[in-house]
Amino acid sequence: MSSRLARVVIASVALAHAALFIVYQQPDWQTQWTDQNGYLMLGRNLAETGRYTRFPSTPSYIPEAIRTPMYPAFVALLDLLFGESRMVIVTVHALLFAMICILVYEMGRAVMSEDAALAAGVAVALYPPLPYYGALVLTEVFTTFLVTAGMAAWLRALRTDSLRLFALSGALLAAAALTRPAFEYLPLFLIPAALVAARNSWKARLRGSAIMLAVFVAALVPWFAYNVIYFKTLTFTPAGGPGRQLFEGSWQVDLPGRVENELTMVADSTPDRQELDEKVRAVAARTQLPAETLLRYVHQHQGIRKIWVEPVDPWQRVVSRIEADHEYFRVGVENIRLDLVGHAWRRATRGTFLLWAAEIPVRYSDINTRLSPLTIRAIWLLQVALMLLAVCGVVVLARQAAVTEALAMAALVLYVSAVHVPLYSEARYSLPAKPIVVLLAVACVVSMVGRAGFRPRRHISVTPERLREAIDQNRPEADS
Repeated sequence: MSSRLARVVIASVALAHAALFIVYQQPDWQTQWTDQNGYLMLGRNLAETGRYTRFPSTPSYIPEAIRTPMYPAFVALLDLLFGESRMVIVTVHALLFAMICILVYEMGRAVMSEDAALAAGVAVALYPPLPYYGALVLTEVFTTFLVTAGMAAWLRALRTDSLRLFALSGALLAAAALTRPAFEYLPLFLIPAALVAARNSWKARLRGSAIMLAVFVAALVPWFAYNVIYFKTLTFTPAGGPGRQLFEGSWQVDLPGRVENELTMVADSTPDRQELDEKVRAVAARTQLPAETLLRYVHQHQGIRKIWVEPVDPWQRVVSRIEADHEYFRVGVENIRLDLVGHAWRRATRGTFLLWAAEIPVRYSDINTRLSPLTIRAIWLLQVALMLLAVCGVVVLARQAAVTEALAMAALVLYVSAVHVPLYSEARYSLPAKPIVVLLAVACVVSMVGRAGFRPRRHISVTPERLREAIDQNRPEADS
């Protein structure tokens, strides 16, 4: 199959899969995933007024303290071009999903056979969590596209020593960080991995890495300046720092997910403390969990939530959300200190599982009502198998003379783990790395069935020394 036809096949599968999830997710558009409303509002305000704020009608400008600007700008651009429409946004997400799959195919061609690369592209196109989130107005697919494109540019730059590609990778990874702040330190993992894999070309890689990092930092400077000007602090997100994640993470490994979700809903809907305590004790009796633990959670959640939502004045709402993030951090640290060793162990075990193997690509409104525990565990088991195959894939690529690619892909997975496992884990947080994970898993499977014609090809770099050696070996001997 030609490379052009392969791209058409991959894109067709991806677009068909995305279309199915757009239809499937529509009933939840207005009722679930409330984060969508914030992105829609910021995008609409930016498109209509040119001001990045939740309060476009106030006489003085009220800056945004939670969301970074890249995805709202993307939504605003679509609003300007096509009018405000969820369907337009998710349709463009579908196109980005198809591009992600083609990028995986192109990365696969550099380290595997054409057939194996095609298998990797199709495997990503059939991976349900990507179109699942693509059918929602959330950052997941947009971030995944930026990270995958950044990785593709980075790997090609390492192979070709192209300064333009090094710069492009820096720009793409910066855009990913401006979409999801969790990626603000990714270059600090990619660069050491590239230098470790270098043999005789470490100087060229060091120069290219410096260019990538310079472009990355330069692209972030305006956003840092925005926060310094308006909030007098050098930070990525004044009200979206590690505080809430640390707090939620301290409880995530202590309470079952369904119980914590139920307690959160009870705390948000029951302002009276006595009535709240009665409901929580009923939950404790039903679940056979300690009532004191459940009460401590709802009291902490409700107390900090009041800081977040009670102010009415727009500027005070912004300030209160920064204060709430600080309080989340303080309380989270107190919770962890109650059992430091146990917490560290649970985050390393359960936190890792929740990050990499706990995705359930089923409509959110149906997960707790229509899925049996056996079905959920089967879905989890498939994802555990995927991760094990991906680990195998790193070894396979390294053995196939693709050490640079193997270490770069492993660095991405390790980075996502290092950021989210210690704080708070949701399966969707690992989604931007999942195309690479699927590619690695396919590389492992390919190595297992190599006798069937899916044998990875070696990536051999042509150096001047090797070229002269080849010429000397093929030069005719002189006549005596």
